[in-house]
Amino acid sequence: MTRLSHESYMKRCIELAGKALGYTYPNPLVGCVIVHEGRIIGEGFHQKAGEAHAEINAIRSVKNPNLLPESTLYVSLEPCAHYGKTPPCALALKEIGFKKVVIGALDHHEKVNGKGIALLKEAGIEVLTGVLEKECQHLNRRFFTFHQKKRPYIILKWAQSANGRMDENFAPTAIGNAPSKQWVHQLRIEENAILVGAQTALNDNPRLTARELNGPNPIRILLDPDLRVPPHSRLFDNEAPTLIVNHKLEKEDQANQNTFVKIEKENTLDNLMKALYQREIQSVLVEGGANTLERFISAGLWDEAFIIKNPSLVLQSGTFAPSFPHRPSHTENLENNLIECYRNLTHAV
Repeated sequence: MTRLSHESYMKRCIELAGKALGYTYPNPLVGCVIVHEGRIIGEGFHQKAGEAHAEINAIRSVKNPNLLPESTLYVSLEPCAHYGKTPPCALALKEIGFKKVVIGALDHHEKVNGKGIALLKEAGIEVLTGVLEKECQHLNRRFFTFHQKKRPYIILKWAQSANGRMDENFAPTAIGNAPSKQWVHQLRIEENAILVGAQTALNDNPRLTARELNGPNPIRILLDPDLRVPPHSRLFDNEAPTLIVNHKLEKEDQANQNTFVKIEKENTLDNLMKALYQREIQSVLVEGGANTLERFISAGLWDEAFIIKNPSLVLQSGTFAPSFPHRPSHTENLENNLIECYRNLTHAV
């Protein structure tokens, strides 16, 4: 089988895995394809945490199980070798006795970390690794960042006018158009959590939900050191869990899905990252306001950033957008809005 064929099937694994973005936390995104004599006979992906993994879903999709021992299984991430909410996938592949297993990226999580590959090789199964490795690592950049750097993957996002303002007269102002608003809500579905500061909560009274689309709402994180945001604010409703990160109170309100998380004043961002890591939050979309965004930018604590620009809108007064002296990796056009996309390559896993 040629290298090109391996890459082609692995691309399909990545495509399948991406269908579940936003639904698998705290598990990684994984896609799987089963090939017999040059023909795909089974496909699957991990759809939701606690449910069957990609390999099992692909195996179950095969109409003729008798073909499995003579087939090659492609999977975007090393099969697990430990018991969790589901049995280890590597053991299932061993029991079937696949002829060959092709793996995109290795899983360096301490519970896996080569154990899945070792189990397959001990069973006499040929194992090939590193096919589209960078692409498979990028697919799970949130998962890898979380486990390797002991912090969530950080994404910054804001909208600004043609002259670099985020609002008019310091009041909530619509800058993006309808397509860009839906784009933002899709982003909210894909990320584990969303964060704003107290001033934004007081000024805008946001919901921070993905109500424009059908998908899971992110966990809401409110940075409110002195607990200034009143309890009737929308962030304290029951639409999604909310973490109120502060310097005064540690308390859990299970009835309303609100948790008060106390951190020390010194090294606030470091302490925030530790608190979110302890709660297994793998990615955070930072939506503002300007002061909160600038704190992350100044600390170099970001992995991706998205700036929505409206070239035809000029605002005469209001909050200036953060200074962001970086070049976008690429741009997207949504009617009269431009989205600049950035990656912090110094943090790339």
